[in-house]
Order: sequence, then structure tokens, then C-alpha cells
Amino acid sequence: MTENARAGREGRDPERSDAQRRASDPRGSGAATGAGRGSGPVGRRLSTDPDTVERDLIKLVLTVVELVRQLMERQALRRMDQGDLSEEQEERVGMTLMLLEERMTELRERYDLTAADLNLDLGPLGSLLPRD
Repeated sequence: MTENARAGREGRDPERSDAQRRASDPRGSGAATGAGRGSGPVGRRLSTDPDTVERDLIKLVLTVVELVRQLMERQALRRMDQGDLSEEQEERVGMTLMLLEERMTELRERYDLTAADLNLDLGPLGSLLPRD
């Protein structure tokens, strides 16, 4: 099957390029691909400013680390309540979690982030991290 026949079968104009079809798209330039800063819903949610990429990446990584830290903390508390840990293990887990929390605070301060900055809004599901 030729490209023209395939394009006609798919409801596309075989004489127009993909770029021409995107340019005449009533949703605006790049709306289908999310290209173009600030255009369409994707552009409003995703900042593609090269100056903030490092900070945004750090924010994402710290959000994941904070989520895992909180889950580990809850699991450790649950195990302590059930008596699954020896006193030595409780001490070691407690010290490790305190050090991790201190390090997270240092990293947030270095990148001028607050704990609230790491809490993603999941829409109808609420926030990712519990609010303290």
C-alpha cells in the first residue's frame, strides 16, 4: 500500500505534511504534542524553562525520597509497636531516620524549597504526602 493510499484510508490529506496539519490544527500550534510553553493544559502544568530544570529535577527527586522516608518511618513505628525490633535495632533505625530527615532539610534549604513544595497535588486523590 502506498503512502498516499494509507493516508487516504486513515482520513488524512495525502498532499499535506504532518507539519502543515499541525499548523492548521484549531487547538493551536503544538497542542497535540504539548509543545510550546504555556499553550494548552500540558504547557501550563509543565514548565520547560531551561533555567529551572535543575531545581525542578531536584524537587522531584526530593519528593520521592521524602515519600520513601515517611513510609520507612511508618513501617519502623509499626514494627516497634508490634515488638518486632530489638532495642539495638530500634536505636539504629531511629538514628538513621533522624539523620535522613536532617539531610533532607539541608537539601531543601540549599535549593530554597519548603516541605510544602515537595507535596504534590494529586487532584481528587488529595496530596501525595500527609500534611503535618
